[in-house]
Amino acid sequence: MAAGFSVATTSRSFRFSRHPFLGPKPSFLITPTSVFFPSIRRHDTALRYGTRKTGTLTVCFVMEDEKRGTQIVNCSEEEISSDDVMENQISTGRAAERMARKRSERFTYLVAAVMSSFGITSMAVMAVYYRFSWQMEGGAVPMSEMFGTFCLSVGAAVGMEFWARWAHKALWHASLWHMHESHHRPREGPFELNDVFAIINAVPAIALLSYGFFNKGLVPGLCFGAGLGITVFGMAYMFVHDGLVHRRFPVGPIANVPYLRKVAAAHQLHHSDKFDGVPYGLFLGPKELEEVGGVEELEKEINRRIKLYNGS
Repeated sequence: MAAGFSVATTSRSFRFSRHPFLGPKPSFLITPTSVFFPSIRRHDTALRYGTRKTGTLTVCFVMEDEKRGTQIVNCSEEEISSDDVMENQISTGRAAERMARKRSERFTYLVAAVMSSFGITSMAVMAVYYRFSWQMEGGAVPMSEMFGTFCLSVGAAVGMEFWARWAHKALWHASLWHMHESHHRPREGPFELNDVFAIINAVPAIALLSYGFFNKGLVPGLCFGAGLGITVFGMAYMFVHDGLVHRRFPVGPIANVPYLRKVAAAHQLHHSDKFDGVPYGLFLGPKELEEVGGVEELEKEINRRIKLYNGS
């Protein structure tokens, strides 16, 4: 009776150990794409194998009876457990869980951002409309008051950039670091302690808008304009800083605006601490980097963000 055997695997390569009935130790590997059939003189020869347990091993013995002219095929399949496979499955599950949690956090913050934006915007528009319609009830147009409101709106919006730069460096990275530190660490949940600063900046804006809305005259008009400018800056800061830079919610087409992309790259360098925290401002951040010789690094970061955005 002649005998043969075949081995089929579902994962990695296997090497046979030396056996006294098989002669010299073989120098080849049996892979999933090659099957070898060496002749065996005795049908009771035992096959020993040493493998890394990473999958399923199937061993088939083909027994041929020369007198009867028949073949007997005996196959056995063994399920082999692997620590590597289990670790990969666990890591994959954890990655999927983190991704789902990240999407939930982004959706939560998006809802909060949209509600606050539409709420603040609608209130600001209504306040501007009713204030000037109320001022013009007597028939005379208060030109000086209207001009002062407009100038203070623009001035306050621009001035907030310089205020934010100073506060960021002198306060947030100094005495208030225990609050701002949450912004420089991986965020756990949709919000962070640093968000309190947005509420703090909203308090004077609401106070100025309220005083200017319920009173007539040049000074109330200037206060109303200042509050309006702070509000506009706050909304722009939220969309560019939280949405575009830190991707806490999708921002749509503003990600393709060249200067805003430059602003986002500059602020990302602030979090890398390559230039001692510069830039501390947001919208004028690229200008700060130019002053400290960070133009080359800024261009590298812009290109990196473009590739990241296109890949996502």
